[in-house]
Amino acid sequence: MGDRGDRFELRLARAAELVERAGLAGLLVTPSADLVYLAGYDPPPLERLTCLVVRPGSDPALVVPELERPRALAVSTGARVETVGWRDTEDPYDLVGRLLWPTGAYGVTDRTWAAHVLGLQAAAPGVELVPASRAVAGLRAVKDAEEVALLSAAAHAADRTFARVCDNGLGGRKEVDVAATLGELLVQEGHDSVAFTIVGSGPNGASPHHEPDGREIGPGDPVVLDFGGRVGGYCSDITRTVAVDEPPDGFVEVYEAVKEAQERAFRTVKPGVPAEDVDRAARAVVEAAGFGDRFLHRTGHGIGLDEHEPPYIVAGNREALEPGMSFSIEPGIYLEGRFGVRIEDIVVVTEDGATRLNEAPRDLRAVR
Repeated sequence: MGDRGDRFELRLARAAELVERAGLAGLLVTPSADLVYLAGYDPPPLERLTCLVVRPGSDPALVVPELERPRALAVSTGARVETVGWRDTEDPYDLVGRLLWPTGAYGVTDRTWAAHVLGLQAAAPGVELVPASRAVAGLRAVKDAEEVALLSAAAHAADRTFARVCDNGLGGRKEVDVAATLGELLVQEGHDSVAFTIVGSGPNGASPHHEPDGREIGPGDPVVLDFGGRVGGYCSDITRTVAVDEPPDGFVEVYEAVKEAQERAFRTVKPGVPAEDVDRAARAVVEAAGFGDRFLHRTGHGIGLDEHEPPYIVAGNREALEPGMSFSIEPGIYLEGRFGVRIEDIVVVTEDGATRLNEAPRDLRAVR
């Protein structure tokens, strides 16, 4: 068995260990980043059931529609996973039910369709289905060296995209056109696909998830640029706020507060530190600047195969940071009717601190 098979064997063994430790009989994984992580298989979003069954003490089984079985086998990881096909005349829920112990609790991954949960419950009435997060919420949180390398490649491609979109100029362009350019540049700079492109100019920047529209970017407009995509399945996510020519009154003060909050949060990151302490560090700076009620969201989210995944950098999350955890640090201040400012980098926890994957300048940039 090669390195690829070894990697997936270790992931499956870790999942089984966490399941057993949580007192569960097994884990049911349907199409999601969890299935990609554990089995290397990313099927199309069909209504037909695909389900990986992980049971401590037994080899995993991947139940797939028969018409998808050749595709599943073609992407085999080399790990010991039995692939079982079912035909349209068969009941896939009954097939999965026969792989389960007649009683006990099984974790079901968060992205499982309600129709599948109900079908599985009907086929195995003695089994209790519970959220898999009870056991494996942090399974993907700590990245290995290969995962960090892919996240780093994605981040650097996003950095280059930012530089190019600024060099192209923003003044006189519509937000929706700038968003389209961001998507094109992400692919040109090495992304396999585009996930999102947020462009919020002037007062639109005060909406953190603004959908780019036909507003024309004019002189004096601050512009929030938040965008990302995927490289080898792993995500990028970067935000920079720029100004077209001279920014409006009060903008520089807000920008510097956000920049300092981001820096203070980054310096707080190290192994053993509770995730909420990073949020607290950023929020303290924003509150001291008088904008505490205008910081509308958590300081960050984990990133990997999903754009948002554990660990979440938010008040109340006492989870201790570990080397290999990757997440965003993205404080923001949003002044309704005026402008918004957000600065976001992806960071990875190291043995003695953290490193930023994004290298795009954080100093205020004036664009034409």
